[in-house]
Amino acid sequence: MRLPTQWLGVAPFIIFALMFLILPTLYLIIGAFQNADGGFTLQNIADLAQPTIVAAYWISIKVSVASSLLGAFIGLAIAIAIVRGGLPNWTRSAALTFSGVASQFAGVPLAFAFLATLGRLGLLTVLLRSIGFDLYQHGFNVLSFWGLTLTYLYFQIPLMVVIIVPAIDGLKKEWGEAAATLGATQWQYWRMVVIPVLWPSFLGTFILLFANAFGAIATAYALTGSSLNIVPIVLYAQIRGDVLHNANLGYAIAFGMIFITGLANVFYIWFRTRSERWLK
Repeated sequence: MRLPTQWLGVAPFIIFALMFLILPTLYLIIGAFQNADGGFTLQNIADLAQPTIVAAYWISIKVSVASSLLGAFIGLAIAIAIVRGGLPNWTRSAALTFSGVASQFAGVPLAFAFLATLGRLGLLTVLLRSIGFDLYQHGFNVLSFWGLTLTYLYFQIPLMVVIIVPAIDGLKKEWGEAAATLGATQWQYWRMVVIPVLWPSFLGTFILLFANAFGAIATAYALTGSSLNIVPIVLYAQIRGDVLHNANLGYAIAFGMIFITGLANVFYIWFRTRSERWLK
C-alpha cells in the first residue's frame, strides 16, 4: 500500500493545530457546559449575566470598537496616501516595513513605552507641562479607557495598513480612465467606484481589528493592571486564582470570547470573499 507522502509536509501544522488550537478549544467549550461533578448544565452560561462579567464584556467591546474604528480610518488614509498619493516609492516600502513590525509589537514592551511617554512622569507629559499644558489636568489618563484605546492604536493602525494596501492596489487604472472618459469627477469616481469596491475590504478588516483587540491581554494587563476590568483580565484572574470560585464559569467566559471572536472571523471571511470578486 502506497503511503500518502504528500501529506507529510503539512503534518506538523495539522498536529500543532490539533494540540494547541482545536483540542483546547473543544475542552473549553465542553467545560463551559459542565458542573463541578462533570454533569451537563447551562448554569455557567446563565452566570455570564452577572453584573461584573457583563461589565467586563461591555468595556472590552467598547475598547475594541473604538480602537478598531480609529485604526481602520487612520490606517485607510495612510494606505491611500502611500499607494495613490503620488509620494516617492521609498515612502511606501518604509511605511509597509514599519507597519509589518509595529503590527506585531504589543505586550509589556508596548505598555512600558506608553507609560514612559504618556504616564504622569512620561516624556511627552513632562514636555507639555513645561510649556503650560498638563494632560492629566485636562482629563487624560493613560490608565483609562482612552489611554488603553490609544495604546491599542499603535498596532491597530499598522495592521490596517498591511491588510488594506493590497485591496487598494487592486483598484484598476482602467476604472479611473473609464470614469474620466464618461465625464465623472474625481469625487464621483471615488463615491461610485472606489468606495463600493473597497467597502467590503474595509468592513472585513475592521472586524479583524475588532477581534485582534478583543482578545488582547498582555498590553492591557501590563498597562492598567486591574484598574480597567476588561474580559481577558477577568479570565486571567480566574485562571490564576479561581476568583469566581467556579472553574467552569471561567470556561464559560472563555467560551463567550471564542464565540465573539469566532463570529467576527466569520464576518471577516464573508466580507473578504465579497471583496475578492472585484479585486481579482
